[in-house]
Amino acid sequence: MNRMKRSDAKKKIEKLRKAIRHHDYLYYVKDSPGIPDCDYDRLYRELISLEKQFPELITPSSPTQRVGGQALKEFESFRHQLPMLSMDNTYSEEELREFEERNRRLLPEARFTYTVELKIDGVSVALIYKNSELEVGATRGDGVTGDDVTNNIKTIRSIPLQLKNRAVPPELEVRGEVYIDKASFARINLQREERGEPVYANPRNLAAGSLKQLNPAVTAGRHLKSWVYSTSQPLVLSCRSHFQLLKRLEEIGFRVEPHYRLCRDMDEVIEYCRLWQEKKNELDYMVDGMAVKVDSYELQQELGETSRSPRWQIAYKFPAERKPTRLKKIIVQVGRLGTLTPVAELSPVRISGTIVSRASLHNQDEIDRKDIREGDMVLVEKAGEIIPQVVMALKEKRTGRPKKFRMPRVCPACGSPVVRPEGEVAYRCENISCPAQIRERLQHFASRTAMNIKGLGLKVIELLVERGLVSDPADLYHLSEAKVAALPRMGKKSAENLLAEIEESKSRSLERLIYGLGIRHVGRTAARTLVGEYPKLKDLEQATPAELEEISEIGPVMADSVRLFFRNDRNRKVLERLRKVGVGRTVGAGRAGRAAGKLAGKTFVFTGALKNYTREEAEELAVERGGRPSSAVSKKTDFVVVGENPGSKAVKAKELGVKIISEDEFKSML
Repeated sequence: MNRMKRSDAKKKIEKLRKAIRHHDYLYYVKDSPGIPDCDYDRLYRELISLEKQFPELITPSSPTQRVGGQALKEFESFRHQLPMLSMDNTYSEEELREFEERNRRLLPEARFTYTVELKIDGVSVALIYKNSELEVGATRGDGVTGDDVTNNIKTIRSIPLQLKNRAVPPELEVRGEVYIDKASFARINLQREERGEPVYANPRNLAAGSLKQLNPAVTAGRHLKSWVYSTSQPLVLSCRSHFQLLKRLEEIGFRVEPHYRLCRDMDEVIEYCRLWQEKKNELDYMVDGMAVKVDSYELQQELGETSRSPRWQIAYKFPAERKPTRLKKIIVQVGRLGTLTPVAELSPVRISGTIVSRASLHNQDEIDRKDIREGDMVLVEKAGEIIPQVVMALKEKRTGRPKKFRMPRVCPACGSPVVRPEGEVAYRCENISCPAQIRERLQHFASRTAMNIKGLGLKVIELLVERGLVSDPADLYHLSEAKVAALPRMGKKSAENLLAEIEESKSRSLERLIYGLGIRHVGRTAARTLVGEYPKLKDLEQATPAELEEISEIGPVMADSVRLFFRNDRNRKVLERLRKVGVGRTVGAGRAGRAAGKLAGKTFVFTGALKNYTREEAEELAVERGGRPSSAVSKKTDFVVVGENPGSKAVKAKELGVKIISEDEFKSML
């Protein structure tokens, strides 16, 4: 196939970017997709392909560059040209009327109308566009100085990298709110609780933490969203009122919260606030009140501001809904990652539109801090209006001498001893064959980067566990063809293929087995390091934490985790059964072998989608031959291996003069 001319490629790339931006606007801003996903994917893949052929044409505002930034060591400060002032709060209708009366005393002849908006429970940000392209995204900070979080802002797909309508001033600053929706908030908190990590108290804290991640890829995985609600320069957009501005912001490509209303007087304002106080639970994102703003910019300027907030706006905050109920019992659930979580069983109570009968108590420390006991009357609310939580015990209503709760010493699911790693709040079950964890552990064990057992997906694992055929990884190597073939939707041929894959997995390297065992804190790199020091599994089992900590890449937390795993009697029995069938006997190149490998001492960065390998497989191949994978391009990088959609790493390699090679060239080096 003939290579396209650079000039033709440039025109085609611009055409594709324009089309993709248009469809991003329809999908993420207007919530009205214009084309099927498959057609959108085709446009995106074509753009990726052309940018791969002509990496010098990649620009920061290209749709492919939303997660193109490198991880940072720290954020740079950003000083706002005009302060981002906070908003005064009010908690009653009477205070709303007092707000209007104060302004009437300042401007007795004025006729006030108001724009009323839902107040999103998120993080305030400033976005600066130059020549219609996003240049800076910054947090509010203290109102005068915030943090430059541009790379993280770019990952938010509802924030345009280039404005849809270019008929805007050469420089434009808009302000808005970054937030996370209720479903994502609940999902992330559930994942954190299962890992024994502290949960976020509300969506705002999670959004703030996500924006302050030093690695943009982490922020991208949080699926943040945004609404834009103002600009520091409304007159440059030819708007005389706030209501006009919101319309104008929509026209030039921004996502504006759709439920804003122009109210003729304070009576209408209060009526609208009452409406949303009742309806707020119908939204899929958190709102904590209403923003009430004098609509006229002329009147806003006349009213002015105090040292901390404008006089022309105020927030009407919805009261938090808390209800008393009886805590009947505290039970303990075992998560899919082995974390033991105490859960309060409650007398059913309606809160924020739903019936609540259970609430997480998170951990023993939290129970002790709040002095919560079985039989107590407790006050319950929904964290972020989503997750039920016990706020406090109503001790004045306590009767008798209720016993303090203590976490069990053995796992409720399997009876294995429970451990609490030093410095952690969570109690854990480390048993590799714990019924509560087995599905997750088997899925990880069979994954591509571990034992790579093709055909052993979650649905098959669930069938094997439900039928009692598998209760730990060693059971996989004792399955019979007849029993597997008898499973629903399997049959003889599928059973043969699965058992052949399981048999082949016996040849996987020891480092893959160690990674596949799911020892907490031990990832692929750490597994590789451990095998470099302990090429026999028996030796690793007997290593002390002190010996492990002598390895430069192994810290005390990981050393303690390895010790706890191998100290568990049930885990040792599973490992002995794995050894007997020949699993884990294949050892990758040791430290000396790697030092003498073909790629010894060379640093590789992989970017883009590879055809023949996953990123992890390519890195492992490099390591086996003495190479060193890295996630960031620097002057010390020897090779950048480019696949499809190479992104900014290829651009940086070119700037630094680092050699760029194709996947085929890397394959030849192997």
